[in-house]
Amino acid sequence: MGLFRSQLYVPCKGPGMLQNCAYMNADAVILDLEDSIAQGEKDAARILCKYALQNVDFQGVGRIVRVNGQDTEFYADDLEMIIPCCPDAIRLPKVEDADGAREVDERITAIEKKAGIPVGTVKVHAMLETAKGVLNAREVANAAPGRVTAISLGGQDLAADMGIMRTLEGTELLFGRSFVVLAARDARIMAFDTPFTDLDNTQGLRDETKFVIQLGFSGKAAIHPSQCKVINDAFAPDLKTLKKAITVVHAAREAAARGIGVISVNGKMVDKPVVEQAEAVVARANADNMPEVEDL
Repeated sequence: MGLFRSQLYVPCKGPGMLQNCAYMNADAVILDLEDSIAQGEKDAARILCKYALQNVDFQGVGRIVRVNGQDTEFYADDLEMIIPCCPDAIRLPKVEDADGAREVDERITAIEKKAGIPVGTVKVHAMLETAKGVLNAREVANAAPGRVTAISLGGQDLAADMGIMRTLEGTELLFGRSFVVLAARDARIMAFDTPFTDLDNTQGLRDETKFVIQLGFSGKAAIHPSQCKVINDAFAPDLKTLKKAITVVHAAREAAARGIGVISVNGKMVDKPVVEQAEAVVARANADNMPEVEDL
């Protein structure tokens, strides 16, 4: 799987948007079977999602499916129909503890085996949307190694659970965001931030994205295609930072090839944490095929 900086929610309501998922500037799309779908439309949405996964050319855009929660009558049917289509990941809402993460792991494993799919193919992004879920973030993140590859903060539902209102400043989510990131890093998995809901406030989206990047988030959800480029641009490092990072990564790879453990870049010793930070910068820039610095 590639980058997940911007993840665009796309309701499975009609073929129009689903056919254009490759052209929305998103690193990944979240094909939604949950909140955006009315109760009476769940079956139709599930079938449409299956059709899209099997027939639409996503051209490398990540394919995530948000299924209905484990406490709903739609959950089991969602997994039975969607897992054999091999999306990159399932986004599971309202996960509150490690048992929930282990249950979905076991269920997906059984479906993969039945479908002849290698076990572990379909990953899980666990959404933490309640106070209980956030406080159990570390247990959820570590509950199913290799299956749960990300945890995601659900800001709107968390605010509702806490009986508070979301604000532009986001102070009310600071602890939740920080705790989720720490839990993700402890488990060596990704952490995704909640959507920014004011579509008319581009600067607000840009500022919030840069803030959560500083906290350590790997990506951020979007609710409109216009938000995806803003999010991706916020994740992209400036040219000076990228040049420095590429220089360090090139030097580290050359040293590794020569069996040298310690490297020097521009007269300064560079250790492992600095190399890891440089690799993270290159990844955020989507520069896996790194150019030479002089070509930038």
